[in-house]
Amino acid sequence: MERDSLDGKDPIPAGALAEAGLRLEIEGPVVTITLDRPERRNAMTPLMWRTMAEIGDALPEAVRIVVLRGAGPSFSSGIDLKTFSGGDGGGLPTTGDPEEGDRFIAGLQAGFTWLRRPEIVSIAAVHGHAIGAGFQLALACDLRIIADDTRYCMKEPALGLVPDLTGTKPLVEIVGVSRAIEICLTARTVEAEEAARLGLAERVVPREGLDAAVAELVAALLPIDAGAAAATKRLLRQAPDNTLAEQCAAERREQLGRLKAMFGG
Repeated sequence: MERDSLDGKDPIPAGALAEAGLRLEIEGPVVTITLDRPERRNAMTPLMWRTMAEIGDALPEAVRIVVLRGAGPSFSSGIDLKTFSGGDGGGLPTTGDPEEGDRFIAGLQAGFTWLRRPEIVSIAAVHGHAIGAGFQLALACDLRIIADDTRYCMKEPALGLVPDLTGTKPLVEIVGVSRAIEICLTARTVEAEEAARLGLAERVVPREGLDAAVAELVAALLPIDAGAAAATKRLLRQAPDNTLAEQCAAERREQLGRLKAMFGG
């Protein structure tokens, strides 16, 4: 069922979603967000990112799975270059005030960071081009199911910019510093087979099988106890930054919390 509001939360009007180039579907515990500017290969704008942050803020507690996908031939061609000329999408900060600029970019990053919350599992269903901001959106998700026509590219350095939409940390965590430097500073294309080999995709499927593969993954995730899933995701997310002793302590805390939830006391 397609809807434009989020059960019991502040509604996001259909007009606001359309203006931002987004579609939103809610089916029980599963939310699907579609980048819906196919005529521009889902080029992304500041307005789109801010609206994505609003969706994250309005998610009802019952939501457990969030799927990101793109309409038309591509997942996303990256930032809409009209943004740099003030053509659409909310423009960029112009005063040169560092604090204003920091707040502005933080507001855009908020459209990506919520996808890492422990109480949800986020899935990027990627096909065609996933360039720059599109690549970073895929990296912001917990899991990536990609079509065999997927082409990743971190284009920002070639435009005189840096990747600033939360993509550098997961990229380094997945492929390592040296490979991340090579991918970013050459702005080369990483095709589906290499993406899978590097760990940038959990599964590669034929383009016509992408929807079915995502549905299969969603069906496998939903039966897992919601509390256990959230606790496990918290543990796995913090593991790379923890010492062994810190991670052991975190495991004890989470397990005791689960036991209390199950048996009381």
